[in-house]
Amino acid sequence: QVQLVESGGGLVQAGDSLRLSCAASGRTFNDYSMGWFRQVPGKEREFVTTINTSGATTYYADSVKGRFTISRDNAKNTVYLQMDSLKPEDTAVYYCAADRGTSSSMRRGPTGIDFWGKGTLVTVSS
Repeated sequence: QVQLVESGGGLVQAGDSLRLSCAASGRTFNDYSMGWFRQVPGKEREFVTTINTSGATTYYADSVKGRFTISRDNAKNTVYLQMDSLKPEDTAVYYCAADRGTSSSMRRGPTGIDFWGKGTLVTVSS
């Protein structure tokens, strides 16, 4: 089992920045690709970004490319999501995810992901 705990969400204005953190405990963090997904009420959970086990490879949804940056610190068992130039449409609950598959496979969507955090709410006001 891997336990994931997100933090860092909150209310910000459009154009502001926010950094989310996801602390992992349990099995070996280095063995897992990590990612962030988000969900708005009434809509499906959607892929945001993912990073491979070493941190060398990242993928982003087109909607966040150039504004969001994912990183990981394997010594601290933590993955981060730096969100810049936030827009009202970024408002969602953000979920941290861990998967034993490749970071590329996580881009397909939330189905089959091994572990999830409980989420942290990000609200961007206009």
